[in-house]
Amino acid sequence: MTQQSPVPQVAAAQVPDGALVLDVREDEEWQAGHIEGAVHIPLGQLSARYQEVGRDRELYVICRSGNRSNLAAQALAGAGWDARNINDGMQGWAAAGRPMTSQSGAPFVA
Repeated sequence: MTQQSPVPQVAAAQVPDGALVLDVREDEEWQAGHIEGAVHIPLGQLSARYQEVGRDRELYVICRSGNRSNLAAQALAGAGWDARNINDGMQGWAAAGRPMTSQSGAPFVA
């Protein structure tokens, strides 16, 4: 039996335009392609940097596939954020044709 996550799960295609997005992937993943305007804090740094994330609206957390972001969303929700996990991650974001940018201008590879 699988345990259901205590935070809402949202597909990348369903994230509202202009949403507050927290990307918890590693630096090299971020540089390869990310959501413009997203806050970038790698999961391993989140416990030291969580104050950088706004609390004033719904927070959508993303990683490559949805696993790391689910852990981050659960931790943030437990600390008072209105957090949601983007359960198909950047792979789902790319598949949905959502806009992305990269440091190098190279195409994003999920």
